[in-house]
Amino acid sequence: MSGRRRSSPRASSDLRLELAEEAARLMVEHGIQDFSLAKRKAAERLGVRAGAGSLPSNAQIQERLVERQRIFEPDARDRRLAKLRVVASNVMGALDSFRPKLVGAVLDGTATLNSAIELHVFSDAPEAVAAALEDRGFRVYDSQRRYRFGRELTERIPGFELMVDDEELQVMVFPERGSGHSPLSPIDGKPMRRASRSAVLALLLPRGS
Repeated sequence: MSGRRRSSPRASSDLRLELAEEAARLMVEHGIQDFSLAKRKAAERLGVRAGAGSLPSNAQIQERLVERQRIFEPDARDRRLAKLRVVASNVMGALDSFRPKLVGAVLDGTATLNSAIELHVFSDAPEAVAAALEDRGFRVYDSQRRYRFGRELTERIPGFELMVDDEELQVMVFPERGSGHSPLSPIDGKPMRRASRSAVLALLLPRGS
């Protein structure tokens, strides 16, 4: 029998929380947007072997992100979110015929300094989306992103990247049939929440309005 002592469940839980806090700090202060990368760097900084059982979940890191922003930079966070949501709503207006939806960190309020705005639109002709953006004077660049729709099902979705008011936007073009089926969130594995332009504008109203 080995003489090595096993970590207690409590110690393992405390370690995951410490790693989650460090990963959240790295994401905020260094502009890291990839959860897996933030976990690996946090483990390196804390001298922890990055085994699957020792690392925090994306949801745990997300919780620490929200808490860190609430404590350390509430005013800056609110101003940043407002700007990102205004930019998002303006671009959504230009893409109204493609039923644009806001998703991700700008919607859920966890956007950091380097977070991009992510929009989902719906068309069987991505080039029509590009044309609509270019007609408004935006310079667009082709992009692709892989989304998960089930445990074993992933799809590569085409899209476009553009800069508006010094903010990065990612406009992902889902097929028409995909309007009722959100991809799974990398945070909690549930269908991603999507918000219409009217819902985004409502978020910009003063509290209590």
